[in-house]
Amino acid sequence: MGPLQQVRVVELAGIGPGPMCAMLLSDMGAEVIRITRLSPSGLGVPMPPRFDLLNRGRIQVPVDLGRPEGVDLVLSLVEKADALIEGFRPGVTERMGLGPDECLRRNPRIVYGRMTGWGQEGPLAQAAGHDSNYIALSGALHCFGREGQIPVPPLNLVGDFGGGALYLAFGIVCGILNARLSGQGQVVDAAMVDGSASLMTMFYGLRAMGIWSQTRGENLLDTGAHFYEVYETSDGKFVAVGALEPKFYNERLQRLGLSAQELPNQFDRNHWPEMKERLKAIFKSKTREQWCQILEGTDACFSPVLSMEEAPLHPHNAARGVFLELDGILQPAPAPRFSRTPPEVQRPPTPPSPELTRKALLGWGVEEDRIESLRRSGVLG
Repeated sequence: MGPLQQVRVVELAGIGPGPMCAMLLSDMGAEVIRITRLSPSGLGVPMPPRFDLLNRGRIQVPVDLGRPEGVDLVLSLVEKADALIEGFRPGVTERMGLGPDECLRRNPRIVYGRMTGWGQEGPLAQAAGHDSNYIALSGALHCFGREGQIPVPPLNLVGDFGGGALYLAFGIVCGILNARLSGQGQVVDAAMVDGSASLMTMFYGLRAMGIWSQTRGENLLDTGAHFYEVYETSDGKFVAVGALEPKFYNERLQRLGLSAQELPNQFDRNHWPEMKERLKAIFKSKTREQWCQILEGTDACFSPVLSMEEAPLHPHNAARGVFLELDGILQPAPAPRFSRTPPEVQRPPTPPSPELTRKALLGWGVEEDRIESLRRSGVLG
């Protein structure tokens, strides 16, 4: 199951990008054991475990990391792991006795994945922050928004999950590959400010060329262009158009009953505002479904803007199994796909239980007597 089967990961529980990274690795077949605090903290939003989908695929083991026996238990798991994930401020795991030096002494091949917003060093390294702060500093947030409006945070997709979880997962897999070649582990310093800046690489290139304005809503991909926009339909719904290439743009014009020969050049920015107004009127003349019948499935680069309720029901998503239902909860399926080692969700998110804890620790080679002793002493929740 999955291309990462036989990879073992210790996750020190956190919030946001750390759990997302662990979920991605688990979806790909890795065996991830999630170490939680006896009294875990979160975002302050009560969430029953079955709805905390980022925790799917692994068993939660509550450990008192304030006691030496708890720290030693985690280090014994580190000895058998390929990687560790932690998402605390710099220096916290060192004070806990679970820093990279301690872990690499116990397992020289361990890949120690560190997830932070600002990185392990720098003037802001110890400051608190969240997704919007990190993407603000990388230049990404400034680009999101329409002309004349303030920047709009794109959920926490760009910082937490794109620039954070995905880069950490990529770094961990790279580190594991290198460790298997060299026999040596290392630290992966994944910072959301770094990752979100990396995601902006193409746009920094366009800026250097002089063809990307710092003013929001004036550019090719930020709703400045009439051919890369979202338009409202007559029923109050929306459609997205993205015909960048002239051949696709011309096909869309034809299907809208327009002629390219009678219109300004597609890339003449002086005419973008007037063309946008013209297209607004055209798309407002029909319902979303009517436009789907005319444009969807063609080379006009068109799609309806679907809600979270609608997306799983779309025929394309249904045919590909983009979403799945697990434990009664509809959720995105693992991605990407593999032809020979297809990934799958190993288990729904579940609350800690003595039996699950026992089975997980036994599977990692912890002796039963030790498990019972730690439980009786209160080190294991």
